[in-house]
Amino acid sequence: MSILFASLIGFLTAAGVFLSLRAQTFPVVLGLTLLSYAVNLFLFGMGRLKTDAAAVLGKSASYTDPLPQALVLTAIVIAFAMTAFVIVLALKTRAELGNDHVDGEDDASANEQGGPSA
Repeated sequence: MSILFASLIGFLTAAGVFLSLRAQTFPVVLGLTLLSYAVNLFLFGMGRLKTDAAAVLGKSASYTDPLPQALVLTAIVIAFAMTAFVIVLALKTRAELGNDHVDGEDDASANEQGGPSA
């Protein structure tokens, strides 16, 4: 279970970094969202993963720490609100500038200036 969980965190991190390096704004937003999911899963895993145990059994029993779960729940709500805000901001920027490139330039103007095409 821990290997699968660590692999999922690694995959989300790799996909998030890959998408964050794109030239358009929407893949960057998706990449940052995937990175926040990876961080949330990492924090959730800090509370020890137990699949067949109750959350709290008693004073002498080993139990799952509830603090990472509360932090992850709060982080999910904040990440959802920030993702919605950034998507609206990206749509507004695309409507005003006419393109969705992160640097504000389209491919034609980058090629005219001798820059690499995205």
